[in-house]
Amino acid sequence: MCTSGHHQEEAAPETFKHLLERVRALVEGPHERDEKLRTICILLAANVLHYHWVGFYLVGRPEKKELVLGPFAGAPTEHVRIPFGRGICGQAAERRGTLMAQDVSLESNYLACSPQVKAEIVVPLLRNGALLGLLDIDSQFKAPFSVEDQAFLERVCELLTVLF
Repeated sequence: MCTSGHHQEEAAPETFKHLLERVRALVEGPHERDEKLRTICILLAANVLHYHWVGFYLVGRPEKKELVLGPFAGAPTEHVRIPFGRGICGQAAERRGTLMAQDVSLESNYLACSPQVKAEIVVPLLRNGALLGLLDIDSQFKAPFSVEDQAFLERVCELLTVLF
């Protein structure tokens, strides 16, 4: 029995495959963009045990170099606007690449949303090199994210670019 509180079940590849099919169906469905994004947040949080907060930060006006909180599933956050470069999200925005912090306590440039958050993965939504937004996932476990998580989330973000 694990008593440290750090144990979690890894999502099986077939879970990710099934979730990708659900995301694709949602993207192609009839709802407005933000409703689709909110539903995808809920879907991911409900089906992957180590995804405790799932949300999107969207680029408002690119010249402002600022991310604005979009649809999310989880506890409310005070970080409704994040300048490029600040925190894991802001760094991912600047680099236009996926960032994984397996232990946020080791990050000097971390914006804490909740003391329960132990790890974070941020995946950019890019179209033709332009940053549209980010998919941000917090976990209450240390080191929960695998290369399979990263590949899955990057594929989700590729599917979502048609919504922008």
